[in-house]
Formats: sequence, structure tokens, C-alpha cells
Amino acid sequence: MLGDSISAAYGLSLEEGWVALAGAALAGRGLAVDVVNASISGETSAGGRRRLPALLETHDPDAVVIELGGNDGLRGYPVAQLRENLAAMAEAAQASGARVLLLPMEIPPNYGPRYTGAFRDSFPRVAEETGASLGPFPLEAVATDPALMQADGIHPTAAAQPRIVETLLPALEAVLRP
Repeated sequence: MLGDSISAAYGLSLEEGWVALAGAALAGRGLAVDVVNASISGETSAGGRRRLPALLETHDPDAVVIELGGNDGLRGYPVAQLRENLAAMAEAAQASGARVLLLPMEIPPNYGPRYTGAFRDSFPRVAEETGASLGPFPLEAVATDPALMQADGIHPTAAAQPRIVETLLPALEAVLRP
């Protein structure tokens, strides 16, 4: 799992986060997986791209889940750079023999419809170009419910984590059961 604060369980213990809960849910479905959560709060796609080769070499994963890009968008980084980094990560993971699940991110509309639209389109475009699987937006079921978001309005609460797992479980299971 290569992600940012959403997957690093920002403001929570790692055990409360969706990544740990997903590992337990997958085990409950008969998939004994060894989940390595290499997520870092504040991570950008460029940071993930830099760190991925060493992670692939160390862990030799069967599957890599990429949940990055939100911080790129919040910082207004060029969308072409985001796409290049996501594609490079997907291709590196695939070259190592891993299947790839790309989780799309969303950003607030404050950069305008052109940037927001290009940002949103990056994820399906990269998935199509690389053959990676495209999952749902992780915060789909929680982002618009203030009771499920921390005071910053960006990070989900502990109560939201099981809903994130419910949203992502079919895509996770599909990438692990090719």
C-alpha cells in the first residue's frame, strides 16, 4: 500500500486505519495477505515514485495499491507531472510482477473546473494507459458526511474507516484474485 495520509491513518492509530481493517477483512474472505502499509502523510506522487523501487525490492509484492495524488492536487502541481508519476509507479510495479490497483483521488474545486477536471481524469487515463486496475474513490462513502470527517474536513475519522473498507474491498479482492 503506497499512499498518503488517507492510507497512513492520519490522526488515528495504524490499527484503526482502513489499510489494517482491509487486511483483516480480506483474511476473513480467505485471502491470507501480508499487508505492508508504506503510506506517509503528506506524500506526493513524486515522493511515492522515488520510494517505490526500494519497496518493490524489499517486499516483492504480488499487488501494489497506489493511493497518491491528493497532495499534488492540493498543492496545484502540474497534472502532467501527476500522470507521469502515477504511470511510472504502475509500470515499475508491473515490471516487478505485481498487479496494480490505482485509487483515484478528488480535490476541492478551488483551482477551477479545468484543473479539477484534468486532475480527476488523470486516474482513469493512467489506468487505461498502463493496464492497472482502477478502484473507486476511497472517500466516496464518507467525504460529504461531516460526522465521518475529522475537524480539518480532509481526513476521515475512525468511524469512517470501515466504510472506506466496504467501498474498496471489491476492488482489493479483484486485484488479489486475478
